[in-house]
Formats: sequence, C-alpha cells, structure tokens
Amino acid sequence: MSRAIDGSKRKNRRAKILKLAKGFKGDRKSNFRPAKDAVVKALDHAYSGRKLKKREYRSLWIARINAAVRDEGLSYSRFIDGLTKAGVSLNRKALSNMAIEDPAAFKAVVEVAKKAVKA
Repeated sequence: MSRAIDGSKRKNRRAKILKLAKGFKGDRKSNFRPAKDAVVKALDHAYSGRKLKKREYRSLWIARINAAVRDEGLSYSRFIDGLTKAGVSLNRKALSNMAIEDPAAFKAVVEVAKKAVKA
C-alpha cells in the first residue's frame, strides 16, 4: 500500500509546529524536524519558567522588604517574626508595595512588629 505523503493531516500537523516556531532563527523556523525539537524545548522551558517566576517574584519582594526594614533598624527575619507574634497577616507582595508606595504606613507596620518582638 502506498504512503500518503501529501495528506491534510500531515500538512496540518506540520503547519501547527511551524506556526509555533515562528520567530525562531535559521532552520528552526522553516524545517519541520529542527522546528519540532525547538518547539518541544521551548514549551518545556515555558512550563518551568512559569514555576520559576513565582520564586523570583517572592525573592524580589523579600529583598525590597529587607531593604526598607533595615532603614528602620530591624532585620527582615526579626520583622517577620514580629508580624507573626503581633498577628498581622500581610503577605510579602503587599508589604513590598507598601514599602515603595506608602512609606508612612509601612513605618507604622514596622513599629507594630518592633513592639511585638520586644514583648
């Protein structure tokens, strides 16, 4: 039996991969085999990148909070400990934004944490 080499299923499958490879360089954008390998790798990196993004943002927020808290004479770990003891449940994203956009409110939160650490 003869092979169907110009069938619509085959064309559609290849077109889908080549569409995903748009913007790649060299053979990876126009030849099916290299494009398929590049697309699989790119999708794999995209998946893991979505997980890494969450970690990187959290570490950025922590660095910002740490810098703002040290200006108030406290370390990051003591600050978080104070917030926990005081029962303040603000997440790190909110604290980071507060430190940047509303320093007065952040200073008040730091004072609450300082009191809780001393007590």
